[in-house]
This record gives sequence, structure tokens and C-alpha cells, in this order.
Amino acid sequence: MPRLARLDAPGVLHHVIIRGIERRKIFLDNADRDDILDRISNILPEANMACYAWALMSNHAHFLFRTGDVGLSTVMRRLLTGYAVSFNRRHKRHGQLFQNRYKSIICQEDVYLKELVRYIHLNPLRAKLVADMGQLNKYKYCGHSVLMGNTEQKWQDTRYVLSYFSKQIAAARRRYFSYVEAGIDQGRRPELVGGGLIRSLGGWVEARKSRQRGQDRIKGDQRILGKSDFVLEVLSQADEKFDRYYELKSLGYDLKSVEQRVCEIYEIDPKEIYSKSREKIRVEARSLFCYWAVRELGYALTDLAKLLNMSGPGVGYAVSRGERIAKHHNYQLID
Repeated sequence: MPRLARLDAPGVLHHVIIRGIERRKIFLDNADRDDILDRISNILPEANMACYAWALMSNHAHFLFRTGDVGLSTVMRRLLTGYAVSFNRRHKRHGQLFQNRYKSIICQEDVYLKELVRYIHLNPLRAKLVADMGQLNKYKYCGHSVLMGNTEQKWQDTRYVLSYFSKQIAAARRRYFSYVEAGIDQGRRPELVGGGLIRSLGGWVEARKSRQRGQDRIKGDQRILGKSDFVLEVLSQADEKFDRYYELKSLGYDLKSVEQRVCEIYEIDPKEIYSKSREKIRVEARSLFCYWAVRELGYALTDLAKLLNMSGPGVGYAVSRGERIAKHHNYQLID
């Protein structure tokens, strides 16, 4: 089954995790770490995106973002693409640096913000990059030291996080430190890197019916961390997408169905969709195919990129072009 499209909207809280391909290191030295921090310092203000917590490890990194004017996928594409090119040039290597998809989990703020800040900021201690809380207080490559006032990153919103602990900055830092320290014995928290599964219920239409029948223990899917009401509220904003996805799934629609519909519209052979031809009719057919595969069936850009032997950004442009074509001609997947 394809991975579902990401959830995103202005003002949403995301726990973002990036990992090296095959668990390889993405930071070999402090020059690498400084490079990605410099990029973040330029990209986040331009996107009006807030960062509340972050930690750079060796083969992965954590961030707690609140999205602003620019979508999370756009910000992450700029950040990771630019960093990967720089990393490869600096270390004289070639090829992919990151896993195909960064992981992003929408989080319920009032329940999980403090928990996630603590979890993310304890990562260097759990990984033994620092020996104790004293070293973590001064560790340059984690947002904890910024909250403690020992290092500075202007793009990190410290005031908002500390306001959860006290209105007075000194008292807030003391209480924040105690809160983080109290979490050391909790160890790893797998429940903080994704919600439960709900796909077996048959989609969110069935989930809502279950809730109406009094079955209130719905947790959400792997993209959402929160209580049932929060999960349903988030997904209510994307009802059409989710209901449409499960409707098409129940009707047996898959990539082959999309392929057949595109070929019917353009009167071409299926292999022409997968060709490298830049002829207008084939470009349009390929774009419409990408649009319906991503927006209607929930396929990931990276999956289509492999299938079509295209780059990820190339598929992204094709999706946008396909959307314009579909709207201009009023093309529908289900005729």
C-alpha cells in the first residue's frame, strides 16, 4: 500500500526526524553541523517557521517546528537538498545522503509540547554525546543549551517554550531544567515518535462511526500524535482527501487504474507515460498521471520518482502541472 500524503497546514506543530540512508552518518564533524545550522538560520525566518526544540546526532536529527507561511515539505526540501549537496562536495562523495522521506508527526500542543521538547533535548545524553546534564547545558548542537541561555540561535523560539514554566526567565529556566532532568530515567519514548494505527478500521469515515458508537479509544495514525478529539479535529480539515482515498481504495483503484484513465484521455500506449519523451502530449499525460497518483491515491513523490526514473523535484513539478491540466480541462479520475 502506498504511504499516505503528508498532513500540513499553517500553525501546525510537527516533530520532524531526518535520518541518514542505511543509518549512515549525516554529520561527520562540527563543520557539517554548523553548515546545517547556518542553513536553518536563513530558511526558517523566510518561511516564518518557529523551532521549539532540536538536536543533531550523528546519523539523524530531531526538530520540533511550527509551520508558518511556507509548507513544511518546501522548507525541508530546501534544507535537505542544499545540505546534501554541500556535504557531498565537502567530503568528496556522491549519491543519496538521507533516507527517502523525513518523518513528520503532527502533535497536539497542549498535551505533548513539553514532553517533546524534553524528549528531543535529552537525545545527546541518551546517545552519550555528552556525559551529564552539566555538559548538555553547554552542548552547542542541541536546543537545550539555547533554552538555558548558554548558546544562541536567533531562529529558536525560547520565550514560547519557557513560558510553559514561568513568566520570569530565571525561574522558567530552573523549572525547565528540573523538568528535563526528571525525564532522564524515562529512557527512549517510542510513543513520542508516532501515533497508533487506524487503517484497519477502513479509514476515517469508519473511525468516526466507531466513535459515534462510543468506541472512544481511537489514537490516530502514524502521522498524528494526540488524543482522539485532536486527531479527529486535524483530520476533519482533510476529510475530502482521506474519504476520497478510501473511496478509491474500496473501488479497487490503483496505479494501473490511473494509467488506464490517462491513456484513455490522451489515446496513447501506457509505455508512453514512462518514456523520457518531451513531446507535449506525453509530458501532459505523465503530469496528469503524477497528479492523480499523488493527490488521489496518496503515493509519495519518491516512490513515483523511482517508478518514472525522474527526480523527486521533477515529480513535484509534474504534480503541479497535472493539477493545472486537470482543472483546465475538467478531467476526472472517475469519469
